[in-house]
Amino acid sequence: MTRTLSPELFRMALSDCLGEGWPDPPALEPILGEVRRKEGYRLQSVSYLSEPGDRIPAYVLIPDGVDANSPAPAIAVWRQHNGQFDLGKSEPAGLAGDPTQHAGVALAREGYVVICPDALCFEERQDDRLEGGAYERFAYLKYVVEGSSLAWKNILDMFAAVDYLCIRPEVDLDRLGCYGHSLGSTFTWLVGPWETRLKCLVGNCCLPTYAAVHRRHLLHSFSNFIPGLLPFGDIPDVAALIAPRALHLNFGSEDALSPIEEVREAMVTIGDAYAELGAEANFSYFIEEGIGHACTPSMWEETLRTFRKNLPL
Repeated sequence: MTRTLSPELFRMALSDCLGEGWPDPPALEPILGEVRRKEGYRLQSVSYLSEPGDRIPAYVLIPDGVDANSPAPAIAVWRQHNGQFDLGKSEPAGLAGDPTQHAGVALAREGYVVICPDALCFEERQDDRLEGGAYERFAYLKYVVEGSSLAWKNILDMFAAVDYLCIRPEVDLDRLGCYGHSLGSTFTWLVGPWETRLKCLVGNCCLPTYAAVHRRHLLHSFSNFIPGLLPFGDIPDVAALIAPRALHLNFGSEDALSPIEEVREAMVTIGDAYAELGAEANFSYFIEEGIGHACTPSMWEETLRTFRKNLPL
């Protein structure tokens, strides 16, 4: 579907579909945990409030040589889904899971301060009464019947992660970005239109347009579904609202979760939005032929290239 609304009107429609608007954030009330020395960085466990009564556990990675007197750019890393509800912040922080997903460690060793929070339904934010995917389904339906969406809650929690980065003395507030693979990429294009403090955003392997979902009868993670959005536009139109800030997207040509036909059309939609604002140089994408749903060395090199250009150390 081609969006017929202006960007301003589509933004309003998107806001209505997501849910309740954005409440005033509570005091973060951060709690600092232990600090562990690692090769090239230090790892600290932290937690902070997203909403009253909803405390988010996270890891913060601070590169060696970075402190209040020598601050660095910071990147929020949103973790993949992969049906692994026992994993959240620990995977990108390098403590568990797939080594190709230890993005927080790689970025910290590059020189960036990194935050890796738990998303709702993952790791420490599970529910003892419902296991794994059952709790995710419950959370999605709970927010829908309340007139909101799981995507809305994800965005609210990402605001809190950026809020927390902004009170860390090691962080240069003018150089903030985010990165995510798979569900983390979904989080990237979800938060991008609203969180303007993020100057550079990179998503790896996830732009599942509703057109592709319907054509292929795809069952995707619940956070991709914004109730009532399709009459106004599709997921590429959401990502296009990030313009003119820097955005880079990686894809595999054989990724069944983001069919490449619709991805190529989406790149035109997003590119046109950047061109309209005279910001063509701020949008880029990379499609790796013969690759499925993965983070390859080539994709990671494109990710680093984007951050090095837009969040220089």
